Amino acid sequence: MQVNFERVGVRYRSLIKKIFDYALKFTNNYTQNAIITVSFADESTIKDLNRQYRNVDKATDVLSFPMLDIVYPQKLKDFLQELSPDGSLYIGDIVICPKIAKKQAKAFGHSKKREVAFLALHGLLHILGYDHIEKEDEQIMQNTAEEILENLNIKRKSNV
Repeated sequence: MQVNFERVGVRYRSLIKKIFDYALKFTNNYTQNAIITVSFADESTIKDLNRQYRNVDKATDVLSFPMLDIVYPQKLKDFLQELSPDGSLYIGDIVICPKIAKKQAKAFGHSKKREVAFLALHGLLHILGYDHIEKEDEQIMQNTAEEILENLNIKRKSNV
């Protein structure tokens, strides 16, 4: 998988890449062809995006913009016909607000790095078709995220 970063600090890049590679394997979605972009944005920018794309006029911690119409439990391999001429499969964009991540980390009692890890994974799971609208789907998404982070030793209250 290729991860493109925009305005993401060096200290987060390898962590996010490691989480994404593991998450794709864990969910049986790994493909070399996958490309995703992760961006950091300030509160004003993420508020504008949230208003524009979700009709919610407030800042949020993470937004994901899937490029494929994946519905869990579909897999990326079901979309290989969508490969671009160069053989890549662009799966989407994730936008994270580090300032909100920092506030949430403080509230939860863990590091900002752990919170950014969780938010990046949350965004990726949305791109892979997971959601949390229905209680049952929320439980699947939550359990998947927690198991991935636990397996990578990225625990709540940790300093990752």
